Amino acid sequence: MDPIVKLDGVGKLYGRKHVLRNITLTVWPGDFMVILGMPTSGKSVLVRLLTGLEIPDSGCIFIRGQDVTTLPPGKRNLGYVPQSFALYPHFSVFDNIAYPLTLAKVPKEKILVEVRRVAELLKIDQFLDRRPDQLSGGQKQRVAIARGLVKNTEIFILDDPLVGLDFKLRERLIEDLRATQEELNVTFIYTTSEAVEAMQLASQLAVLHAGEIIEAGSPDELYHRPKREETMRCVGFPQANFLDAELKGHNGQLELHTPLFSSSVRLASHLQSNHTLVPARASAGFRPEHVMINAPASEHTVSFDAKVLLREDLGGEEIVYLDAQGIQLTTVLRSDEKGALSINIDERVTASIRLEDIAIYLNRCYIGRACVSHDC
Repeated sequence: MDPIVKLDGVGKLYGRKHVLRNITLTVWPGDFMVILGMPTSGKSVLVRLLTGLEIPDSGCIFIRGQDVTTLPPGKRNLGYVPQSFALYPHFSVFDNIAYPLTLAKVPKEKILVEVRRVAELLKIDQFLDRRPDQLSGGQKQRVAIARGLVKNTEIFILDDPLVGLDFKLRERLIEDLRATQEELNVTFIYTTSEAVEAMQLASQLAVLHAGEIIEAGSPDELYHRPKREETMRCVGFPQANFLDAELKGHNGQLELHTPLFSSSVRLASHLQSNHTLVPARASAGFRPEHVMINAPASEHTVSFDAKVLLREDLGGEEIVYLDAQGIQLTTVLRSDEKGALSINIDERVTASIRLEDIAIYLNRCYIGRACVSHDC
């Protein structure tokens, strides 16, 4: 099977500033590829390059095996859902959705079939006779998405289409988008700055940071085994905890020292013969769900005292914010977990983390895990 979209070393300059640098990404047929990045990471510029609204300054873009780097938008046969609604206020919902097909001079009978098909998929078929000013914000967004999906193609680019919508509406549209992509059996390339949204939607996930794709893979890989510190920081909610650390050598053993604990280090397999890592500044990262409160001590955990700053009740779980020697940490507790509901603000607790759950990053790259000295 050949890639349906491939970017090879794509770069874009605005003046002397590199907005995108050496973007290399492969999208396979049927992927729901989500590009996750903060608002200034370059997501919208990447979308403009994919759709042909701009031309890269370096590298090549291939769609269906064809080099389309300099082809105009109309020659790429892509469906496009922009960030804004951009609906025509004097058109009906039907005419707004049908507009791309009307421009392409598709026969009226086929337009009728295609518009009704996508309207039913997105549950707006009962609004086809209305005008945009008669719709809610969520209904307008569904119309905008339907207009992008009505095109007869197998590749759709969606540029952060749920931005600005409230939480409940986003949840409903996320479910609809997943179902629509599966129903149509097409490829989606979707950008967002929301980590939860990315994890819910993606079959493949790429992290865009400061104009570069720093890591790509399945959501599971990027959540549980991130190779870059930035990936661990932006994939997942609540955000991962990080401690400043120092790597030192002692009796032939690599040691990790943080303000809260110290441990030995088990290097990743490709670094096991590397003896030039120390001394060095590093980071120790761990997920909120890996921070345990008042758990039994073990030689495979590190423990430290902390004070409860705040609790957020989310129903099935609670987010608890801790202060440990002036360092703020976050933990997630199940509401039915023993003792979870009895924790009070300002209470002193013992926080602990399994050593194997602590990932160590040097120069923002993963180098290994914390461990007990005799297990390393």
